[in-house]
Amino acid sequence: MSQQSWLRGAPAAATITFDIDAETPVLAEGRRYATHAMTMSHQAYGPDVGVPRLLDMLDQVGVSATFFVPGWVAEVRSSLASSIAERGHEVAHHSYSHRSATELTLAEEREDFERAFEVFQSQGIELSGHRAAMWEATTNTPVLVREFGLTYDSSLMGDDKPYRLVAEGQRPLAELPVHWSLDDWEQYAFLPAPVIGSVIESPAKVLEMWKLEIDAMREFGGLFNLTSHPFLSGRPSRTIALRSLIENGLERGIRFATCREIAADALEDATLRELREEGLIVDTSAYPFPD
Repeated sequence: MSQQSWLRGAPAAATITFDIDAETPVLAEGRRYATHAMTMSHQAYGPDVGVPRLLDMLDQVGVSATFFVPGWVAEVRSSLASSIAERGHEVAHHSYSHRSATELTLAEEREDFERAFEVFQSQGIELSGHRAAMWEATTNTPVLVREFGLTYDSSLMGDDKPYRLVAEGQRPLAELPVHWSLDDWEQYAFLPAPVIGSVIESPAKVLEMWKLEIDAMREFGGLFNLTSHPFLSGRPSRTIALRSLIENGLERGIRFATCREIAADALEDATLRELREEGLIVDTSAYPFPD
């Protein structure tokens, strides 16, 4: 394949992704929040109001997106995943309970991963990719992604282009890297209890920042992998700002695609970096770091 073939002739690529976390980040902090009516309504706004609005916006701009859905959310709202897929978008794995994998044992991480996988399997949803809750993947996460037949992960930050995770004797995985600067949580998340954030930025400021990043990705041939949350970016002015961002990218020749599509092309592009999964493990045994 030709150099940088994953871009398909575009100066850069963009994936518009949504993490439909709903109530899970709050419940992961404690089951007691289930009785906090304001908090629960704040989170339910995402799938109940934000998702339909964002789906309509994506129809307006003619772009397909990837929706990472915790298994619990898909289970409780049993028609949610299919309603997204039926609109031409990708649904992807986002844990079951939105608990950090780094806080779980290997057995607990596997159980959580498998439980979510089984929810989507029972609903007839085809899965290709995974994103760890809060991006907090472990060195075992790629093992699970590969074992359950998925082709990509989108949790790590080792590049601003796709790269491949490789392990001896195993098929490679595409990694679609993320970054805090391309996450609406860092711009809009505010909730008093539990404290999941304490900022409410102007959509105009956020739009300006993300436009600058798209311009920079054009110069360096990168992947603009945007993570948004429907309970945040589904708010009216923020949805309009996101629409403006996509329209700006389209005008500038950016390739917009789902994570599944980018991952498939990345796995075929020999110019992209490879990282051995052993390289995710940092050996500190000879140094005086605390446990």
